[in-house]
Amino acid sequence: MRAPVLTQKRARSLRWSMSLPEVLIWQRIRGHGFRRQHALGVFILDFYRTKDRLCIEIDGQQHDLARDARRDAWLADKDVRTIRIPATAVLNDADAVAEFILSL
Repeated sequence: MRAPVLTQKRARSLRWSMSLPEVLIWQRIRGHGFRRQHALGVFILDFYRTKDRLCIEIDGQQHDLARDARRDAWLADKDVRTIRIPATAVLNDADAVAEFILSL
């Protein structure tokens, strides 16, 4: 499923401005089949593993719950499983969160 060109460009730029929790997780899951800031449809997923259609979202305080619910429903309709992890959990113990992600 191709993403619109503007979404792809935005995803590319976001790879260089990830939040601290996203960077901490990326350092630990890189090389395990995940893509960071992956464009899928009109959405940009924090992390995506294509082999099992797994989306990992690191949620900070700025998230819009209604928009997240619509997005999760759209992704589920495309057979993409979404796991949401609070940014505070990453900041408290990034290693444990990464272990959890890699166990999925």
